[in-house]
Amino acid sequence: MSGTMSQEHIRLVDGGWDRELAAAIRADPSEVRIVCPFIKKGALECLLLPPAGDIQVITRFNLNDFAEGVSDIEALRMLLDAGASVRGIQNLHAKLYIFGASRAIITSANLTMAALTRNQEFGVVADDAAVIAACRNYFDALWQCGSAANLSRDMLDSWAEQVTRFHRLDGERSRFAKGLSDFGAHAGLEPPQPVLPVAVADAGQAFIKFLGSSQERKPVSHPVTEVIQHEGCHRVLAYSEEKCPKNVKDDALMFMGRFTGKPNDIRIFGRAVGMKHRPARDVASAEDIERRSWREKYSRYIRVHHAEFVAGTLANGVSLNELMEALGSDLFERTQRNAARGTGGTNPRLAYRQESAVELAPQGIFWLGERLQAAFEAHGTVPQDALGEIV
Repeated sequence: MSGTMSQEHIRLVDGGWDRELAAAIRADPSEVRIVCPFIKKGALECLLLPPAGDIQVITRFNLNDFAEGVSDIEALRMLLDAGASVRGIQNLHAKLYIFGASRAIITSANLTMAALTRNQEFGVVADDAAVIAACRNYFDALWQCGSAANLSRDMLDSWAEQVTRFHRLDGERSRFAKGLSDFGAHAGLEPPQPVLPVAVADAGQAFIKFLGSSQERKPVSHPVTEVIQHEGCHRVLAYSEEKCPKNVKDDALMFMGRFTGKPNDIRIFGRAVGMKHRPARDVASAEDIERRSWREKYSRYIRVHHAEFVAGTLANGVSLNELMEALGSDLFERTQRNAARGTGGTNPRLAYRQESAVELAPQGIFWLGERLQAAFEAHGTVPQDALGEIV
């Protein structure tokens, strides 16, 4: 719904935020003021076309946000390349976009493609001079609370190194990441209690990684923690040399499913954020093989972080059979593409045979993500402390 309030120049909006921002910046690109906690590179590329004039941005400088993938260091670098001035505020939650003296947008939407195009977001688009002036006053006051020095490229380089060294390479969640710092200003507010991070919602790719095989199935009563212990899938996903996926990009969402029997199925029991395979780094070490001898054959890694697993048994996971029945060819990227062009296989049950990981179509990402989240809420998740104890 896009409705109109009693004032002619104020609209309530609940969708199409990418179009709203694009229209606003086309109408007045002279000055852009942004208050937004989470900024992703893909969304920023859309906003900065056409290029804006004077840009000021207030965001968060919490390194855990970058380690969790909910915000991008490269997005901030892109802002600096566009000539923007950027400051950080701790615990920032407001989202405000101001375009010169022409328009102000107050919304729940972060500057991410998920928020702008897919999520249910709600807010106000105002061309009213009094509303715009009030928004500018709020921005200016918050700007003064920001860091005395604006963001620099040297700061970004240092942050990227810290995130890589202390978090991403060891595959653990931020609570085990030696306490990544928040470089934003306090703005007079007390910091909140730490919370467990969530999986990246803005993933551009997603795959199902299959564990076990059709000849070696586990009963649905098999404990999830025993699968994690055997596979080490909270840190790495292991592949044979010939089947290691080369198309997995950094920040791809990796769902994990285990072959089960009686009835035959694959139960998706966890997810994590993946990292692109780098041959010089992502190979099983002698210590890895000594710990899990089967990794001598499956020695190529896709490293993962922010792993989450449903508690209890594999029965608490999501049934792949049910997903295939519900979505058909729209489950996997390959079968959806073949159906659209009218050639090639479209049966999802054949698409994953002889494959160790299959890329999901957008519908598959949404459906599986929703159902796995529901499983987490219904059955709980394996405690992060327990995952930290698994070597």
